[in-house]
Amino acid sequence: MKLLVTGRNGQIAQSLAALDSDDVKIIALGRPDLDITDRASIDRAIAVYRPDLVVNAAAYTAVDKAESDQDAAFAVNRDGAGHVAAATAAAGLPIIHISTDYVFAGDKSEPYVETDATGPQNIYGLSKLEGEKAIAAANPAHVILRTAWVYSPYGSNFLKTMLRLAAERDVIRVVADQHGTPTYAPDIAEAIVAVAERIKADPKGVAWRGVFHMVAEGETTWAGFAEEIFRRSESQGGPSIRIESISATEYPSIARRPINSRLSTRYFRRTFQTSLRNWRLAVSDCIKGLFATQTQKSQAKRNTP
Repeated sequence: MKLLVTGRNGQIAQSLAALDSDDVKIIALGRPDLDITDRASIDRAIAVYRPDLVVNAAAYTAVDKAESDQDAAFAVNRDGAGHVAAATAAAGLPIIHISTDYVFAGDKSEPYVETDATGPQNIYGLSKLEGEKAIAAANPAHVILRTAWVYSPYGSNFLKTMLRLAAERDVIRVVADQHGTPTYAPDIAEAIVAVAERIKADPKGVAWRGVFHMVAEGETTWAGFAEEIFRRSESQGGPSIRIESISATEYPSIARRPINSRLSTRYFRRTFQTSLRNWRLAVSDCIKGLFATQTQKSQAKRNTP
């Protein structure tokens, strides 16, 4: 099976690339080789690499910046998603598209299910919701996976920011009244492959089509996430720091965030017979991997003449 993945430098695309094997060939592309705002570049990539399926992991993810950079956010998250869907439909290919918890208002008291009404609170969330609509309109053979609070060893994310700030501060103030589920990009990547295998096994099926929520098991707050990061870090001999819990209103941000980002994964688990592990276990693995990489780099530096 061959998967063409957009957004080469993103956390999910890099995590998918790490799964490349003889059985599952991962071709991760990004600008300038593939620009999802340019339909012709997508058509060319599909013609050259002849994938079995396309994963659209490319996205404009600067949530606060999107408030003043709306054209760019919609160009990627709405129009770009539509271009990828149209190109895959023209080639007779299914598409897996990555979306977000930010399509919801966050005012529900329970975890959101796929049939709940959407209501984005910021431009990023609105652009991603419009992207979902563009995907569904352009290619019936689609799977839209909403995930949340993504982190990994790659790029910039909350976990890596916390570890960096621990070296600069005595205390970190973190929001404690926004609820959701930290989700490890390598676990997302493995689940995407499982979804792709399900599609390959039943390409004409209808059960796998549509919108699904795919996050790790369990839930917490941003402050709870930070505390777990430093608990795991300290157990590995890494930095630890005191977390001061604050409310969302005390944290300066341009874009509004949903208070409740919890997503029910029941439909995803039932359809694809797979699930992501508990978020705490994944945090431990991520930190172990980061520290191991740092140790290897330090040793290599010492051994360099």
